[in-house]
Amino acid sequence: MKKRQPLFFIVILFLLFSPTVFSQKKVLTDEEEVSEMVIKEMDEVFHSESFLKRKNKKFTEISGTMTIDVGVVQNGKVSTFFKVDSDITNADFINFMSDYILDHKFYFKLQKQQRYKVRYTITF
Repeated sequence: MKKRQPLFFIVILFLLFSPTVFSQKKVLTDEEEVSEMVIKEMDEVFHSESFLKRKNKKFTEISGTMTIDVGVVQNGKVSTFFKVDSDITNADFINFMSDYILDHKFYFKLQKQQRYKVRYTITF
């Protein structure tokens, strides 16, 4: 009976932690699919409570439209941020946006040696 207890304990631990061990990010291969996922996630990020709270803390008066290019690399990290066009001229806000986006990591991966650039427009 004593031999079964450690085995039972190990099985229970495995079942508890298996979803986190086996859940992996989806690997995207199609450019359109990558673009759709980036836009979807960016929409979620910019409408999230945490982003709005940080934005409104320093930049309550900011309104307008920004068009940006976001570069995504293999592990889902944002590699580049480039402001293409903007009604917003506040340099501090543009730097805030750049830092915020560059710190973001997407919930997908790309194939090895793949990079994609996605154009995204947001209105505040």
